[in-house]
Amino acid sequence: MTYQTILFDIVEGIARLTLNRPDKLNSFTGKMHEEIRSAMTTLEADASVRVLRITGAGRGFCAGQDLTERAMTGGQSFDLASTLETHYNPLLRRLRKLPYPIVCAVNGVAAGAGCNFALASDLIIAAKSASFIEVFSRIGLIPDAGGTYVLPRLVGTARAMALSMLAEPVSAEQAEAWGLIWKCVPDDKLQEVTDALVQKLSIAPTKALGLIKKAIYNSLGNSYDTQLTLEANLQREAGNSEDFKEGVTAFLEKRPARFVGR
Repeated sequence: MTYQTILFDIVEGIARLTLNRPDKLNSFTGKMHEEIRSAMTTLEADASVRVLRITGAGRGFCAGQDLTERAMTGGQSFDLASTLETHYNPLLRRLRKLPYPIVCAVNGVAAGAGCNFALASDLIIAAKSASFIEVFSRIGLIPDAGGTYVLPRLVGTARAMALSMLAEPVSAEQAEAWGLIWKCVPDDKLQEVTDALVQKLSIAPTKALGLIKKAIYNSLGNSYDTQLTLEANLQREAGNSEDFKEGVTAFLEKRPARFVGR
């Protein structure tokens, strides 16, 4: 597929997805969702992928939904739930199920659905000049695209409530201090730091990393007893992997492990 609103490729186990509407701060359109769906289908079918890197082109990460697609006249209204059910929710579910790490490099403002799209990643690195804003209440909406789920779990109820109701921007430095993201770095180091992290993950034991994701995300709704059972089941699966065998062999032979991701 020839893409118009994203950049996408897979090289040596590293998949790169870049939102590419820089003149519109990479805001989401129906066309962009269509192209991301195509990229996701490729990702799900390609067993060579070991890490996904997401970022935005230009000076912003993503300004959320492109509201020009929803310009209203007179008493016209929209069924916004339909947009979520058709575009955002399926995308977020597919991202959560990817069996390897997702690294997001937030290079500028991440607003609305763009903010929550970034927060759907497993590891988030932001440039110091970047900011995060749950802008929804400014236009009479609630945070969607997973916002009301991830925010209280990342920063607690009090901060989640303020972020959602006040719609005030949070700097990358504050986001790191609150635990909203993994790391804030100088703007001129974002590419270097992200690339180093992605490269490290691309040669890590991918099977184990995917199972770590599953364990941690499931823990959010599990009891302690249920989680212990899940850990045992997932550890059984990890223990049968080629990477576990290689990891133990490398440890005994006192050499770096050469993981293959299986």
